[in-house]
Amino acid sequence: MTSRSATPVVLDPTGRRRHAEHRLLRAHGSAVLVDILGVRAWSVTDPDVLKQLLTSSDVSKDARTHWPRFGEVVQRWPLALWIAVHNMFTAYGTDHRRLRRLVAPAFSHHRIARLTGTVEDIVTALVDDLATHPAGAVVDLRERLAHPLPMAVISHLMGVPGDQRGAFRQVVDGVFDTTFTPERASANTAALYQALDRLIATRRSEPGDDMTSLLIATRDDEGDGRGLTETELRDTLLLMISAGYQTTVDLIDQAVTLLLTHPRQLAHIREGRAGWNDAVEETLRLEPPVTHLPLRYAVTDIELPDGQVIARHDAILASYAAANRHPGWHGPSADAFDVTRAAKDHLAFGHGVHFCLGAPLARLEAATALKELFTRFRRMELGVPVGTLVPLDSLISNGHRSLPVRLTPPSP
Repeated sequence: MTSRSATPVVLDPTGRRRHAEHRLLRAHGSAVLVDILGVRAWSVTDPDVLKQLLTSSDVSKDARTHWPRFGEVVQRWPLALWIAVHNMFTAYGTDHRRLRRLVAPAFSHHRIARLTGTVEDIVTALVDDLATHPAGAVVDLRERLAHPLPMAVISHLMGVPGDQRGAFRQVVDGVFDTTFTPERASANTAALYQALDRLIATRRSEPGDDMTSLLIATRDDEGDGRGLTETELRDTLLLMISAGYQTTVDLIDQAVTLLLTHPRQLAHIREGRAGWNDAVEETLRLEPPVTHLPLRYAVTDIELPDGQVIARHDAILASYAAANRHPGWHGPSADAFDVTRAAKDHLAFGHGVHFCLGAPLARLEAATALKELFTRFRRMELGVPVGTLVPLDSLISNGHRSLPVRLTPPSP
């Protein structure tokens, strides 16, 4: 037995009806064949099955080695960058362990603790700026807080000069847009690598106390195979900057939206029955920044608990958002936003050896932003009906094109 659905479910690249789509995927069992921009893959939505696959050596992220269609697909697929990069995101086995070991120090507990004051200072400055607007003004909070905070933090961590940050924002946004044509996606990738090469050149000539300078030194000083190739250096920086930026933007966006549209939940926090970290975790569960994450590949035939078989070399799509709301995991209230929920377990940052290294930093940024924002603007409200918020054009990113909010007089 291979699939209960002979015809694959075609995923909407615009992400307009994602929750209905996730319910449809779950209705097919633990996994179902889908069409993701012309490529067939198994969408896995059962959280237990997904966690097993994410920790199994029978599943790889190395398309060049374990996906015979790589050479054909990479030439024409709009998401080619997601499978073609040479970094720990697409690495398998010992190669993955080598690359992850080089990056891990940037996100150590000690380094994140050192960043706490920096994050607080950036948040305070951004909220101070919001306070300069007249009471009742409608401001795009995605543009004025959700975007600039993670960009400033990741730029501080990676040593991105101020005059180069705008270029990164534009091209990173394009990486997550799944409505691009292959030609437009290719042009965006070329512009992204131009920005990366400029950053590398800057930090080679002007090294600093940042992760880019450290990785360059590792690349230039170690000629014994333990360091990074030039390609791995570029693609590792690509991963750290894009993952450290876009996903946190969407996390802040969704958390603010949920709190503004669920006043009882906001009251739980203000009255001490829950904390800002609870709001962050429940947002990650209910509206994770990454909806689907392409791609993984079966190293051997894999039989699922419901009898379906993912054949050797088949592609696998980790459908995190659908798994997070699985009623078998969170019961009949899985679709509800509840900051007092006892168990807020989720897969928003992945699972297993590829678990996101930047998770502690994203959590720190989001919790700090929520606390400062809702403390300063206690009667802030959404500036438009929630049903008119337009999702990003993406089946990967889960955010809004803009987040208009009506500011109220700031508290002292």
